[in-house]
Amino acid sequence: MMGGYARIQETDGLIPNSVLIDMFRLLKGREDGFRVTPGTALKHDRTGSIVYVPPQDARDIVAQMTALERFVNDDTVSDLDPLIKMALIHHQFESIHPFPDGNGRIGRILNVLYLTRTGLLDIPVLYLARHVTRHKADYCRLLQAVRDSGGVHGAWQDWVIYMLEGVAETAVNTLRIVEGIRDQMARAKHRMRAELPRLYSQELLNNLFRHPYTRIEYVQRDLGLKARQTAAKYLDTLTEHGFVVKQRAGKHNYYINTELVRLFLEVSEEG
Repeated sequence: MMGGYARIQETDGLIPNSVLIDMFRLLKGREDGFRVTPGTALKHDRTGSIVYVPPQDARDIVAQMTALERFVNDDTVSDLDPLIKMALIHHQFESIHPFPDGNGRIGRILNVLYLTRTGLLDIPVLYLARHVTRHKADYCRLLQAVRDSGGVHGAWQDWVIYMLEGVAETAVNTLRIVEGIRDQMARAKHRMRAELPRLYSQELLNNLFRHPYTRIEYVQRDLGLKARQTAAKYLDTLTEHGFVVKQRAGKHNYYINTELVRLFLEVSEEG
């Protein structure tokens, strides 16, 4: 996602198909792009029966993705609300199923990048994949219902409402997480300045909240420390003062921000 976001900064905020292909290559570690070989069919997770056959001809895939590319980037094509357009874009992308693999993940990233393109998000911070994962049965059912109905208004309406509910739920949870992180960082900053004034730096504080855990090499990199031993001493001191909990897994030590982990779990359980 961040790779795609960086790329659209180079394209004046537009999301050309080349960006989607770049994300696919990064995601899957391969060098190809849109499907060129026929035979792709989407099957039911439980029964294995075929539920949908996307376009098979490589020329059709390119043509449909070119049309979708224009719908994504040319605001004169449609004056629909951007959130509704996002729902339509996602359905069309998943129905074209342009890549050999990873279409679900690329499609969900496209949702967020599109919201940044339209200015509804400043940065791609909305994790819509969680809503889809929690309500996957409804997602698959409503996605297929539009295809089966031939575009009947009611099927589209149900699909759009599902996607809008996902945005609303995710936005509320994201705000709770952002506010929680801000409050935790403020408290940690106050404690660190009071208890460990010689150790404190904004870079170290940021490191503790960049991920739910950190490691010696992460601290060494973020603080520009030449000696690994210095970074290890910093983290052991933070452990002694209760800022992180040290856990060993294999050959590596992980320093876990348990308060941050607890925040994520609480929002996940209540959301």
